[in-house]
Amino acid sequence: MKINEVERAVGIPKKNIRYYEEEGLLTPLRKENGYREYGEAELEDLKKIKLLRKLSLPIEEIRKIQEKKLSLEDALKRHLITLEREEKNLREISDMCRALSMEEIYYETLDASLYLEKIRDMEEKGVRFMNVGDLDKKKKRSSIIAALIFVGWMILLEGFMIYPAVTGAVDLPSMVFLLLAFSLPLIGIGCIVAVLRERIKEIEGGEENEASKY
Repeated sequence: MKINEVERAVGIPKKNIRYYEEEGLLTPLRKENGYREYGEAELEDLKKIKLLRKLSLPIEEIRKIQEKKLSLEDALKRHLITLEREEKNLREISDMCRALSMEEIYYETLDASLYLEKIRDMEEKGVRFMNVGDLDKKKKRSSIIAALIFVGWMILLEGFMIYPAVTGAVDLPSMVFLLLAFSLPLIGIGCIVAVLRERIKEIEGGEENEASKY
């Protein structure tokens, strides 16, 4: 079967199927022409992956199950503990939201200190609320990594451009062209650094406005 047929048969988008292949969860047969050929074994694997992902089981856990480093029973028991903990957290947060809504208070008269103190007590007992600081750290780390990868690629490109000029392997007109070409990646690096600085300032300034997600 071709990937289009698999997509229709299992109800998983092609990009997801390819992602599972990249993660090593699926290994279809490769033909000489480079096309992937999916058989019944791959279809069954995809159905199992779909089921476990529907249950919110992490990709890493599924990989361990497939590699027989973790039994399905143990993985589900461990996942159940995580879900029950998250359920308890959501229940506590829901109760606080319900209590606030029933008090008929307004933003202008909201005593945030009182409720923050209650949240602090609940966190000490194991309840987890959203930590904006942790989210900001992840966003900052991701931005820096992406910028470093791009800058590294630009520096490598610079090296390929400047090598002929340093070794004297080009004439004067070619040298002028190389210098012009050499300046373009530098401009790109400067722009990336400037954007990264603004991004870090934005993240460090507090939580982003995510209203567009709702």
